[in-house]
Amino acid sequence: MTSDLPNDAVPSYRPSFPGRRLGVGLVGAGAIARSAHLPAYRGWDVPVVAVTSRTVADAEALAADFGIDTVHESLDALLADPRVEVVDLATGPAGRVELIAAAVAAGKHVLAQKPLISDASELPRLAEVLADARAKGIRVAVNQNARWAPAWRLATLLIRGGRIGDVIGVTHLHDKPLPPLAGTPFDDVPHMLLNDYLVHWIDITRCWLEGSSVVAVAASDHRVPGQPDEARNPWGADLRIDVSTGASASIRIAGSASTHAGGCPFWIHGTEGTLRGSVLLGSDRLTLDRDGESIEFPLEGQWFTDGFAGAMGELQTAIAEDREPENAAAHIVATVRTTIAAVESAERGGMPVRPADLELTTAVDSTKTAEKRGAA
Repeated sequence: MTSDLPNDAVPSYRPSFPGRRLGVGLVGAGAIARSAHLPAYRGWDVPVVAVTSRTVADAEALAADFGIDTVHESLDALLADPRVEVVDLATGPAGRVELIAAAVAAGKHVLAQKPLISDASELPRLAEVLADARAKGIRVAVNQNARWAPAWRLATLLIRGGRIGDVIGVTHLHDKPLPPLAGTPFDDVPHMLLNDYLVHWIDITRCWLEGSSVVAVAASDHRVPGQPDEARNPWGADLRIDVSTGASASIRIAGSASTHAGGCPFWIHGTEGTLRGSVLLGSDRLTLDRDGESIEFPLEGQWFTDGFAGAMGELQTAIAEDREPENAAAHIVATVRTTIAAVESAERGGMPVRPADLELTTAVDSTKTAEKRGAA
């Protein structure tokens, strides 16, 4: 049955912003900025006041297409622009920590693309930069935009509200074509599916398992039938996460599905109910099965591009309310460490990796944990 719950019983899952939108300076003029960041900001009245890129011509073309007044020829010039209050890093992970450091030094809040980092050796430097930001009252968040995909966001809020009791297990199935990989820079990323593509799935899963600690991560990737020879990265992957409560999570990509009617279905089983849903390719849906009845929630919006508005909106709202955002970088570190463990497991042929002290805490608790580690 379709949800007949009163409106105030269904959590608000749509992106939200403070009364005054902060001015955004965009760093990067690639495909993701053009296809997602800027359309989202245009749709939600977020002022993008300036843009810069390694290639000035790309920045100029983007500015012309989206009505951005100012193109800066360097990052330093953009950081010196007094109209820029939030720096949106729409760049790859290489060199990202130092870009965040430069923005923090300039007194700018930051929204950084995912994956935040993909190299474990950068974790100590990242901790230093985030500690400096906290000391200065600067908010650093990560564009984990899938957290605001309507079905995933509403599921998160229902879990927090206790609607399915304690989470027993999370299952994801990738039932859609993969994006173009062969011949793209993504094909040069080792274990790309685990190291980059599945970061969204890993991140939302750890949100649903908050309040526990990761005890084991096992992952593997493999080439699949029909995968072209020139595609250097495997197109199949399996990932399992076990946590301290006894709950577990499974994420599976069988390969690039040959279908035009697919999506990414998921199941969240709890002690008192079950959530079933899907995201992407117009498959968006969410159903709560509890107490002998099934409630389907009508959903508004799409991951692309509302998810990008949600990530920026949460950061700007947190700044206005003087608190840590849900997508704070300190909170995303657990996602980073889980991803690194998955890649390490794949390197070991699927042997489980047991990360030490990997807690899946809330954003506020993650900040407190980071502060304690910094003081130690």
